[in-house]
Amino acid sequence: MSRIGRMPIAIPAGVTVDIAENNKVTVKGPKGTLERVLPAEMDIKIEGTDVVVSRPNDLKKMKSLHGLTRTLIANMVTGVTAGYEKVLEINGVGYRAAKNGKKLQLALGYSHPVEMEDPEGLEVVVEGQNKIIVKGINKEQVGQYAAEIREKRAPEPYKGKGIKYADEVIRRKVGKTGKK
Repeated sequence: MSRIGRMPIAIPAGVTVDIAENNKVTVKGPKGTLERVLPAEMDIKIEGTDVVVSRPNDLKKMKSLHGLTRTLIANMVTGVTAGYEKVLEINGVGYRAAKNGKKLQLALGYSHPVEMEDPEGLEVVVEGQNKIIVKGINKEQVGQYAAEIREKRAPEPYKGKGIKYADEVIRRKVGKTGKK
C-alpha cells in the first residue's frame, strides 16, 4: 500500500478543512483559503483532528492517485499555516532586480529591462539588488512563478552568470584552453 497515502494529515489549530461533493476540498487557515478539486475516486474523510485518504482498489492508477491526493491536501494545510517561499539569486556584473509597485524589474544584460507583473496571491520581495524572494500560500504558484523568473536568464555553466535558486548548485565547466 502507498506509504505516503496511508499517513493521516494532522489538522493544526486554527485550520478548518471542508470536503464537498466531487471531492472539492477547501482549507481555511490564518494565511488564507485554498480550494482544490481532487480525484473523485479517492475517499477523503475527516477523523477527529486528522484527514485520512483511502483508495477503492489496488489498480496501478489508484495507487498513484492515492499518494498524490494525500500530498496535495498536506501541501494545502502547510500553505495556509506556514506558507511557501522560494529564494532566487542573481549573479553577474550589472545584473540586478528592483521592485516597482506590483512590477518586478530585472536588468539581465539584455538591451532592455525585463518587467514581470506579480501574479494574484503572491508576494515578491527584493533584498538588496540580487536576491528575490517569492512568497505565497499555494506551493504550485510559488514554484511556477519562481521558475518563470529564473527562465528569463538561466545560469550558464562557464561563469555561473544568471538567475539561480539559492539552494541550486551550478555544475561548472572548464572554458577554452589556448593552443600550444
